[in-house]
Amino acid sequence: MSDVALVVDLDGTLTRTDTLHEGVVKLVKTRPLDLLHFPAWLGAGKARFKHEIALHAPLDVSLLPYDEALIERVGTARAAGRRTVLATASNVTVARKIAEHLGLFDDVIASEADKNMSGVAKRDALVARFGAGGFDYMANAPVDKTVWSAAHTAILVNASPKLISDIKNSKEHVEILSEKPKFLASLIEAARLYQWVKNLLIFVPLLAAQQFDGASVIQAGLAFLFFGLAASSVYLVNDLLDLEADRLHPRKRHRPFASGRLAVLPGLFTAAALGLGSLLGAFIVGPEFALVLVAYLLITGAYSLWIKRKPLLDIIVLASLYTLRIIAGGAATDTPLTLWLLAVSMFLFASLAFAKRYAEIVDVFKRGESDVEGRGYRSGDQNVIMALGTAAGVASIVTLALYVNSSTQSGLYSTPEMLWGVCPVLLYWVAHIWLTAQRGTLTDDPIVFAIRDWESRAAFFVALIPVALAVWL
Repeated sequence: MSDVALVVDLDGTLTRTDTLHEGVVKLVKTRPLDLLHFPAWLGAGKARFKHEIALHAPLDVSLLPYDEALIERVGTARAAGRRTVLATASNVTVARKIAEHLGLFDDVIASEADKNMSGVAKRDALVARFGAGGFDYMANAPVDKTVWSAAHTAILVNASPKLISDIKNSKEHVEILSEKPKFLASLIEAARLYQWVKNLLIFVPLLAAQQFDGASVIQAGLAFLFFGLAASSVYLVNDLLDLEADRLHPRKRHRPFASGRLAVLPGLFTAAALGLGSLLGAFIVGPEFALVLVAYLLITGAYSLWIKRKPLLDIIVLASLYTLRIIAGGAATDTPLTLWLLAVSMFLFASLAFAKRYAEIVDVFKRGESDVEGRGYRSGDQNVIMALGTAAGVASIVTLALYVNSSTQSGLYSTPEMLWGVCPVLLYWVAHIWLTAQRGTLTDDPIVFAIRDWESRAAFFVALIPVALAVWL
């Protein structure tokens, strides 16, 4: 078979992603004003559009999620004397960078600024060079059927069951290298449904006001649902904007988008659908809640695009987003909020946000790196971050103590003095979070960590005791 060339497609085959779609996402992140040029670029044709994206948003090809089994297969074929060719509809600049990075290919066939090398165009170019049946073709998409029809062997990589069945029924020489990952499972993982636990803050105003009527609980439940949809939409967008940074991280590189298990385009469509659904649902709850949800989406959008790379400002915004959930709960149930509650929330969640950044800095220091990728922090910042974070935690406890000693809670509790018992429990828990972070074992978001951590769960239930005594004693 050494006289039969081995031709490999790029997007979805050699890489588990689409380089054009990743380029668009990177352009949105790094040069958002260039979106104004999209109509002109698209009007000049798809080939021109690809050229402009490759020019204005160059990818770091060393970070792309490659199919290691396929790379080994191509390397073995080349070592055996077979001619190997990268043939792709991606822009030639991207294709050549990848070919140079991998060092696996003798030649590259790709789209130029004035010619889109897809479907029939790719087939004709390969037949002109190798003759009909003079090459085997590795690819993954229905658009490749035209090329497979002229190939000696159709090698399917990352292909859907339907496409595999169609090719087996239409071609004699077929080889299945791998099947497409399960879309729904990867999508659910990327949507991070477990993070919806943060939206339980929506119920805090009801609990603080001891307002447990059925209508209010239903309103809060709907608010929880629609806020969850919005949050999942934000997580999808955030992961897409963080692709390169996540691929440099030892754990985040396994996320669905970063690893290539979930494609960019379906992720964008799903994010848009979830975001739109959350907004439509928010108006069912009420206009005030809808306004808060719009503010949440706008702030998180700004956070993903810019704020997350601004030291300290990112912490304030993260704490505000937690507090915004409490404000959303008050808006959804028409429950008045006290400044005491909002102050405790801001200080407490600022402390947790500092702890999250501190854990990331410790992780970077352990790996011998100097900067936190995708953030504005350096390994030398850990002392000041710890000082600010522990101070914010203590401030939340002091604010809670002042609330207990104020007249604000009069009428809500039979024995308000019992609420003092919450303060030492909260002090213990904040100290526990920071001790865990300092020891380098806080590898998750602090809220997610608290759910999995038995000491945090125990502290929560112990804190309920003085609250119950204050209400019923």
